[in-house]
Amino acid sequence: MTWSEMQPLLSDACSQTFTMVLWSTVIAVVAGLPLGILLVLTDRGGLLQNVIANKVIGQIVNVGRSMPFIILMVALMSFTRWVTGTTIGTTAAIVPLAIGGIPFFARLVETAVREVDQGLVEAVQSMGGNTWTIVRKVLVPEALPSLIASTTTTVIALIGYSAMAGTVGGGGLGDLAVRYGYQRFETELMWITVAILAVVISLIQFAGDFAARSLHRCGARSGPAPKLRLLKAKEPAAAEISKVA
Repeated sequence: MTWSEMQPLLSDACSQTFTMVLWSTVIAVVAGLPLGILLVLTDRGGLLQNVIANKVIGQIVNVGRSMPFIILMVALMSFTRWVTGTTIGTTAAIVPLAIGGIPFFARLVETAVREVDQGLVEAVQSMGGNTWTIVRKVLVPEALPSLIASTTTTVIALIGYSAMAGTVGGGGLGDLAVRYGYQRFETELMWITVAILAVVISLIQFAGDFAARSLHRCGARSGPAPKLRLLKAKEPAAAEISKVA
């Protein structure tokens, strides 16, 4: 197979993989972020402590993470057909990819949020901040570098999942590698596909690491919780005013 014959196949496959990974990542992040935060908030000693809810959510996440993706795709065929009207193609592959990515990302979010200094949480509580304020002003901003790294890990995992989705009619680079590289013995095309995946994953990892390091350095320069320092700085001034009065 010549390069002129390979080029349109590779272009279509890359476009399909990009579509699958992009939309499944968006869904996984949007659904997994609150789920991971909820796992922290409902845990013992959490702001919304609820052991039963925490166990139920944790068990659902564990089941989703423990199931091999190829089995998950088969198990979700009826649901995929109900959502998209088909079980074959790029659009259909997004459904199991997203559902497989949600529990994966949720656990990474849980780990990232647990690393936040509890002293900052207690400081906001002492100032009268509610749970939503703590989540919005402390937990998410302080965990942002780790959340960026978690998103990068999730994207890379979903690229691997999308290759598996291609083996069962999902399209993309995985489908191209199997149909042409394996079944038609186009070894050169298969290795080009592998090289493209390796380059893409390396670029995504580099970009994610760079963004996480940049956010971490910015946080280190500005110091933790600048708004808390501002509030604390206002307290002596208020005390002086009361003395003068």
